Amino acid sequence: MQPPITSRLRVYVEGDGYAWATATQPSLDPSPRQLLVAKLAFNDPTPNVYLARPCQFISAPSCSPELWTDRRFSPEVLRSLDNALTLIKARHGNHDFDLVGYSGGAALALLLAAQRDDIEQVQTIAGNLSPANWIEHHGLRSLDNALEPIGFKDRLARLPQRHLSGKEDRVVPTSLLQTYYEQFDSVCFQIVVIDEASHTEGWERAWRQWQARPIVCL
Repeated sequence: MQPPITSRLRVYVEGDGYAWATATQPSLDPSPRQLLVAKLAFNDPTPNVYLARPCQFISAPSCSPELWTDRRFSPEVLRSLDNALTLIKARHGNHDFDLVGYSGGAALALLLAAQRDDIEQVQTIAGNLSPANWIEHHGLRSLDNALEPIGFKDRLARLPQRHLSGKEDRVVPTSLLQTYYEQFDSVCFQIVVIDEASHTEGWERAWRQWQARPIVCL
């Protein structure tokens, strides 16, 4: 469905999808198996666009497993999403964006906001806000050329942010969001803990309650 012409357009940024087939074997198709983010976008009355990550739902010669595994937070992935926002803006004529990032899409939403001047706010759902902290928490090996939102904290500190975290989330626990928050001196930063939510469950109901609420700034 084509969103109506509006001054602001909400963009849902998909998570990492089906990046790994096993703990050590990358998948051949990173398209998400569960369509949580697409459902959130479809059920949101706010004019919006769903933005998949590179190589999700498509096949192209440039697609390789590194793009959705070791390089999923790399400058080239960020450039791809940045170009997509520019094309969306040219097509729909909106003035600015409200980004909603899920899981790994949260870090990329913040990185997009750090380099563009048309992002008015960022909201995240079960968001990985710092790939480095997340990797350390789970004891994983480091990623290639992974960009860190906290590296742009001076710019992001001025950005209204709301981060929804599931109390039962073991993939991105709330403690990681708190670590991210402590690096900011911001008056427009909210962390909301959803008691019944895990990383993938409980978000459709929770988002219905929060999707239209303005971000509260002190």
